[in-house]
Amino acid sequence: MSAMNVIYSAMDTPDVRYMRMALRQAALAEKAGEVPVGAVIVKDDGALIGQAHNSTELLNDPTAHAEILAITQAATALGDWRLEGTTLYVTKEPCPMCAGAIVSARIPRVVWGMTDPQRGGAVSRFRILQDDQLNHRADCVAGVLEEECRALVQRFFKERRANSR
Repeated sequence: MSAMNVIYSAMDTPDVRYMRMALRQAALAEKAGEVPVGAVIVKDDGALIGQAHNSTELLNDPTAHAEILAITQAATALGDWRLEGTTLYVTKEPCPMCAGAIVSARIPRVVWGMTDPQRGGAVSRFRILQDDQLNHRADCVAGVLEEECRALVQRFFKERRANSR
């Protein structure tokens, strides 16, 4: 898949259903004072094998992003670090660290809500998930429930700015 083959869609019913699950995880992150990003990993047969939200503050761990935690859960559930035959749903485009983990885990499909033009590691700022020089590429679907995902992040940072005054 070339770097320009990104699908923008919000109409696939399974994608919407699983993105809503990721949004529930993001809401848990927000309640915990974390940047509200949630992720779920689903096998091709629909089985949920990983779900997480950002936990960097709780764990004092800069790698505790929703995607990384969900990947760890999914690998444990499958008993294999190769997550072939899965889809990762995440409310915000993965950062470069998470995109690297997605490539390493061989996740074939990644669906996200809001794109991150400043820090996105999947396709917008960096094109890690579709880099022909890497040993794995992922199909990408952007914009699923984008407005809900964006509103959650914007509200979080708006409240954070208001509370810091």
